[in-house]
Amino acid sequence: MEAILPNAAETIPMLVAFIVLLIVLGKFGWPLLDGILVKRETAIRDDLKAAEEARIEAQKALEEYKKQLAEARAEANKIVAEAKKAGENVKADIQAKAQQEAAEMIEKAHNAIEAEKKAAVAELQGSVADLSVAVAAKFIGTDLSDEEHRAMIKRYVEEAGSFNAN
Repeated sequence: MEAILPNAAETIPMLVAFIVLLIVLGKFGWPLLDGILVKRETAIRDDLKAAEEARIEAQKALEEYKKQLAEARAEANKIVAEAKKAGENVKADIQAKAQQEAAEMIEKAHNAIEAEKKAAVAELQGSVADLSVAVAAKFIGTDLSDEEHRAMIKRYVEEAGSFNAN
């Protein structure tokens, strides 16, 4: 039993040392340790609060980013739609101008053909008149004056019909 129980002479100094150590630690150690634990708890609580605020701020920034992205997409779609509309307008203008130019060219061609036709008819009338006068002169056997030629041509045209047929 002596091995288990301490010696009485040693027990009292150990008990006194323990009580002194307990008083010193209670007066100086525990408040210091408690202050460190309170500071640690406060720091952890503040860090958690800051992390939550940062998460909320990040969420707001993400929502703002998504909103700006949606607005940018809408603006891009609007610009594309306006560009398509402008392209269609330009295409319609070009087609209208091309059709107008084609119509003008066709009109000019018709006018040129009509002028050529009238010139050909006039030349043909002159040739027929000269030929008619020559044939008439041969047929009659006499040479006719200019007034007689004109009267004969006029009568021939009235009898045969007009050369201005369309």
